[in-house]
Amino acid sequence: MVRWLNKYRGFIIGLVVTCILIAMLAAIDFIRIDQSEVAENLILFTFWWLIISLPFHFSGYLKKKKKTVLGFVGLVSILILTLWLDSYLNIPDNPVSIFLIITFWMGLLYLLSPSFFLKYKVYILTLYILLFSYWTYVRLFSDSFEHYEKFEKGFALTLLVVPIPFFLALWVYEQWKWLKSLQADKTAAELALLKSQVNPHFFFNTLNNLYSLTVRHSDEAPKVILKLSDMMRYTIYEGKKSFVPVSEEIEYLNNYIELHKIRYYKTVDISFHHQTGEGETVAPLLFIILLENAFKHGVESLADGAYINMRLTSEDGALHFIIENNFDPAHKSDVPGIGLENLKRRLDLIYPDNHNLDITRQENIFKVELSIGTP
Repeated sequence: MVRWLNKYRGFIIGLVVTCILIAMLAAIDFIRIDQSEVAENLILFTFWWLIISLPFHFSGYLKKKKKTVLGFVGLVSILILTLWLDSYLNIPDNPVSIFLIITFWMGLLYLLSPSFFLKYKVYILTLYILLFSYWTYVRLFSDSFEHYEKFEKGFALTLLVVPIPFFLALWVYEQWKWLKSLQADKTAAELALLKSQVNPHFFFNTLNNLYSLTVRHSDEAPKVILKLSDMMRYTIYEGKKSFVPVSEEIEYLNNYIELHKIRYYKTVDISFHHQTGEGETVAPLLFIILLENAFKHGVESLADGAYINMRLTSEDGALHFIIENNFDPAHKSDVPGIGLENLKRRLDLIYPDNHNLDITRQENIFKVELSIGTP
């Protein structure tokens, strides 16, 4: 019970305060309660009870946001003062009321989005000063008041409130830009993570083979070190870029193939035909995922007769990559599909609606066709 009272203490206090206020206002005849209108009285009482209870219920939060609360109270005071002046002075388009309305709107804009107001404060203040100056001239210094009355009814409010939708639209645009920036940052971070997931097992295996070649004083060792160095440089430095020349990607794939040939003591038939134009670019480390899969799930699953056929061509600015390999259907991968899922996600991020990935598997043949347009 105590826990429940603490949870809803603000509404209980608000109920007591509302009852006392209504009793006091009714006693001084400031308000009159028609006891026959039960439903209407109940609705109005509930409305004001909730309104009065909110500050008590959120008192802890309001204490933390004291500056905002004071600003809001100040704006409400300005609005009440404006309404009172309009009704008390009864002056058409009272200049003081108009000035207070401008102050209210700018204060509200500052409370809703301080950073936006501070960023555009010069433009906001300049616009309202020009509008208020123009209105003051028309209102006070025209040939006659009758001339001013020719203007459309509500001219002052129309003139001074018109900028509000403009600033609101500008604020929405700023929020849209901020969201797009967040999305771009998220995409960049995700791409970096996906690139880092390019399977590192190849480098470890190559280093092991290099150790073996060094122990045997093989003439292949310096060649392996050079190719491995080139591949690591490409992965670390070129892999960070958004796009690289297709020729560099082809060289990377060739080095990968040459190093893999050194690993195996079995014959593997590997062909790589490529014909691309000069100056063409592509996102780095895309094709290597497919080639890694061909070795890991194809060549390594077969004792002999393994093959990999690759073809990379360009046509009308689009790249077409085809890779086909055989495999042992009985061979099971420990973690199937991670490389392909990585590739699909990267393609969606870099080439949205501008790529086509077709994967076919027939008996012991695995084939992937990838077409990439201009990003």
